[in-house]
Amino acid sequence: MLNRYFGCLLGLACGDALGGAAEFRSREEIRADHPEGLRDFVGGGWLNLFPGEVTDDTQMALAIAESLTNGGPLNMEDVATRFVAWYLSRPKDIGNTTRAAIHLLDSGVAWNMAGERIHAQSNGRAAGNGSVMRCAPVALRFLSRMDTMIQASIDTSRITHADQRCTLSAVAVNQAIAHLLANGDRLTVIDAALTGIEREDVKRAVHRAVMLNESDVPNGGFVLDTMTAAFWALLNHDSLEETIVAAVALGGDADTTGAVTGALAGAMYGIDAIPDRWLSLLQHRERITELAGILFRLNSEDSPN
Repeated sequence: MLNRYFGCLLGLACGDALGGAAEFRSREEIRADHPEGLRDFVGGGWLNLFPGEVTDDTQMALAIAESLTNGGPLNMEDVATRFVAWYLSRPKDIGNTTRAAIHLLDSGVAWNMAGERIHAQSNGRAAGNGSVMRCAPVALRFLSRMDTMIQASIDTSRITHADQRCTLSAVAVNQAIAHLLANGDRLTVIDAALTGIEREDVKRAVHRAVMLNESDVPNGGFVLDTMTAAFWALLNHDSLEETIVAAVALGGDADTTGAVTGALAGAMYGIDAIPDRWLSLLQHRERITELAGILFRLNSEDSPN
């Protein structure tokens, strides 16, 4: 399981770094430049990344992971403080909904009100993938306490993304990660992801991943589209590398699709399946590995076994 913990958090970062160079490009453009798939950290893209550089997906996941390694229950005040510090560091990329919510946090709005206020102002349009991209550390920390994991998934989403499609997508992805970390079968990962989730559009987004052809897989920033794409990649490919490469090849919001897919694939295949050529270039590799190990230890201390 420790191998899978490392794989999950490093897989998230690798998917982000690989996809960052392809963000906002079409799948046809990516295929033309990389006929065998984008398989190496090439950097560049609209953010002018260096090879192996991560984006906001990994940076925000690390903020949550850092907070969770303090031990004890989830402290959303601390998460809010870390998000504001990151926001004030002027990162290269930050989503519109995330930016608006953290601006409110920085202005003194409570953590449990900022996302709600943005949601209310958006008339239901603030349902991007900016929280599902960063949710994996919650699954690592609270694997042994599923009720806590579910609530923590909701809370770490709603601080910026309070739309129920976003909060429940974070729950679904983390339940899938938990299933895979525990050596769960890929064939039953959809049932595991959707345990207890009643909202039909969220359920449909995961179920449809089974039946889509690649040309029909969505690649935008809508949270349900990202879930569909990530589960499609996981279910239709047989190695970590092929899974992440396929997700990134969809184009569009390729870094976030890559990050969510990478977390799932890493939880399934473990660190040993991540190519060395990726790990050797990955930004923050040592810290990501250290955090995954701490989260493993803290969860183990919680486990009744």
